[in-house]
Amino acid sequence: MTAFDEGLLSPVTAGHDDVVSDAAVADALVHAEQALVTAYFEIGILSKADHAEIMLAFAGGARGDAVANVETLSMIDLTALAAAAVAGGNPVIPLVAELKARVPEPLRSWVHRGATSQDIVDTALMIVALSAVRRVRDSLAGVLAGLAILATQHGSDLVVARTLTQHALPMTLRTRIEAWRRGVDRAVTRLATLEFPAQLAGAVGTSASFATITGSADRARALVQGFSGQAGLDGPDGSWQVTRWPITELGDALVQTIDALGKLATDVTTLTRTEIGELSEGTGGASSAMPQKQNPVESTLIRSAALRAPQLGATLHLAAALAVDERPDGAWHAEWPTLRELLRLALGASAHAASLTANLRVHPAAAIRNLAITGGLIVSERLAITLVPLIGHERFDALIAAAAGGAELDALVRELPEVTDLVVDALLDPAGYTGVESGVGER
Repeated sequence: MTAFDEGLLSPVTAGHDDVVSDAAVADALVHAEQALVTAYFEIGILSKADHAEIMLAFAGGARGDAVANVETLSMIDLTALAAAAVAGGNPVIPLVAELKARVPEPLRSWVHRGATSQDIVDTALMIVALSAVRRVRDSLAGVLAGLAILATQHGSDLVVARTLTQHALPMTLRTRIEAWRRGVDRAVTRLATLEFPAQLAGAVGTSASFATITGSADRARALVQGFSGQAGLDGPDGSWQVTRWPITELGDALVQTIDALGKLATDVTTLTRTEIGELSEGTGGASSAMPQKQNPVESTLIRSAALRAPQLGATLHLAAALAVDERPDGAWHAEWPTLRELLRLALGASAHAASLTANLRVHPAAAIRNLAITGGLIVSERLAITLVPLIGHERFDALIAAAAGGAELDALVRELPEVTDLVVDALLDPAGYTGVESGVGER
């Protein structure tokens, strides 16, 4: 049977979301259950023989060299598991039943022992999220590398800076690239500071079951740390069953990442317009009806992610704020698909952005053409700073109005008797008014 969502209506994510698929989530759920059994073994409560027997049973009885890293996913029917999850509201309940059925009856009590469904779901989501964020960070490294090459090759190119859609001032392409880079770099920094804690706190977050099973609060804490290590996650500083900062901080970082990529993509789509033509994408872009077109497809896909992401982040905050009691009725459940979709969008947008920046084409001739469109008025700010003290506002405004009406700005300026001591060519040269470039120095 064909999967429900292969990305047909989400081309930005198609081919980039395997690490957040249902199969990946199910694998993480099993991993979390394995981690708990192994944590009991590590603190000395479960014997080595019993631990090995349980791991072997999880593997379906197939002996191998690495029973601690068994593969059970191929034996899990995801469609059946999803259907069975409806009755209890989460997939852990039927999954535990399936795993216990594989284990010899005397050892079944060690499967999911002391845990609640939220322990396993939250831990699995963190496992999936960590894997996805690592991939996103790799893609962002590619974005930064592509931008660095662009800056080296075309950073000194003169371009038009636009405000409120209109020509404003001249600047270098390096200035624009640096704005993109800083946004992406801050996203990278934020992703790098995220914590991915495991969750193991029992039915209402008090760890009462684990203290009873292990015999002491200290051993219960050791169990949590061992569980976290086996899951490949950070050790929690306590229960976060209804204190959802790991989810909201992750969501915020993902939205910030997609925002930064969206800004880059929005600029590219604007600058690839036929009438501007300063940039073009190096791959794809065919039209089904108009063979002359080369659409900025990668930028378009990135923008589609950037338009969807903020509302997903808002949903995570709404769910966190409505985390009632010691386990919420619906708010917790609303997080799962929301977080996964955010991860999915970040994976797709970052992968496309890495490709976009690696293949982006710069057209300096178009940039020079555009700089000349206003007949030199691109440096009006500089002229105002220099000329108003000499000729006053009224005469300066008249000069600009005449130039805007079609008169030649160069001639108008040279006709002023007050400019005899000025180098008019330099005054009107856009290359001399590109400002201070961040990290580069004054021009």
